[in-house]
Amino acid sequence: MRIGLVVNPFAGMGGAVGLKGTDGPDTVAEARRRGAVAKAGPRAHQALARLAGRVPGARLILPEGPLGADWAGGLDLTLETVASGAATGTARDTKDAVRAMMPLDLLVFAGGDGTARDVASVAEGTALLGIPCGVKMHSGVFAVTPQSAGSMIASLLEDPDRVRWIDDAEIMDIDEAALRRGLLAPRLYGHARIPVSRNLMQAAKGGPRLDAAQSLSSAAAEVVAGMEPETIYIIGPGTSAASVVRALGQQATPLGVDAVIDRKLVARDCDAATLDALSEDRRVALVLGVTGQQGFLLGRGNQQIGAGLIRKAGKDGLIILATEDKLTALAKPHLLVDSGDPDLDRALEGFVRVSTGANRQMLMRIASC
Repeated sequence: MRIGLVVNPFAGMGGAVGLKGTDGPDTVAEARRRGAVAKAGPRAHQALARLAGRVPGARLILPEGPLGADWAGGLDLTLETVASGAATGTARDTKDAVRAMMPLDLLVFAGGDGTARDVASVAEGTALLGIPCGVKMHSGVFAVTPQSAGSMIASLLEDPDRVRWIDDAEIMDIDEAALRRGLLAPRLYGHARIPVSRNLMQAAKGGPRLDAAQSLSSAAAEVVAGMEPETIYIIGPGTSAASVVRALGQQATPLGVDAVIDRKLVARDCDAATLDALSEDRRVALVLGVTGQQGFLLGRGNQQIGAGLIRKAGKDGLIILATEDKLTALAKPHLLVDSGDPDLDRALEGFVRVSTGANRQMLMRIASC
């Protein structure tokens, strides 16, 4: 198979600093000003390391420099590089690199929904596989983790007959400017062919049900009643987690991360640095919702909550809210975490209770790949 790889080196930079994404050079510049650290390249390396471990010498086609080859260093892979052209820091870089690698049987890309749109626009008809690196990953073309992406490529090379294909994986994206104003406006941009094997691929994100308000409200009231003094409650994005802030009589940041101490909202729309500072010398609890259909708790839209905070909270510090309908509609019957630290993800594995209403809980299993 001719398998190509392209990396969007700016993907995901806006997550930890609370920018909801990194579409466009102005947003990238603002992310850098806030101290954002590039993560797409290292996550691509994780995927390639898994591939090299399973299929030593596997052949890949990829652009020179930070759009590809820089992240394959030191791995037992056979690389065919193509010129990537002058870097502009825009979507043109990704598109030009994809054009230079064509034709391909499979195009692997490291990025988020915006990158998925870019590669699909110039690789029409080519199968796609996303290494999850963005802030917004609502599309159905992404592997669950970077390691899962590496395993998928390895399976295709080892025994392609074991892998089935689907042709209708959704490519979704959200208007980031609207998102920063608290408006969730997803749009379907098309469909793509993707490989599917075991539990390696995430589903496209489903929307919230409109009849969930009462059950979420009662579950949130119970969370508020059980809040302990001197503990910081970090409230993740989404309708379910935000119901806890509303139960306190406050207005939540619809798609950001808020902080509550002693039942008072002490910070809104926090970035990673603010959360770390507020959490120093305090117990930490993470109030999380479940991403519709995908089942993610961490690593999708809440990258402000870093591995250090997750480790400090531990599995016992996870407070999870979701409606029963959302849990039963999950594409796979478990919850997922993608903290960026595979050891931490494995430490979170096991069963947790999810609050679904007043005096109602469902037992769900956290899994990592």
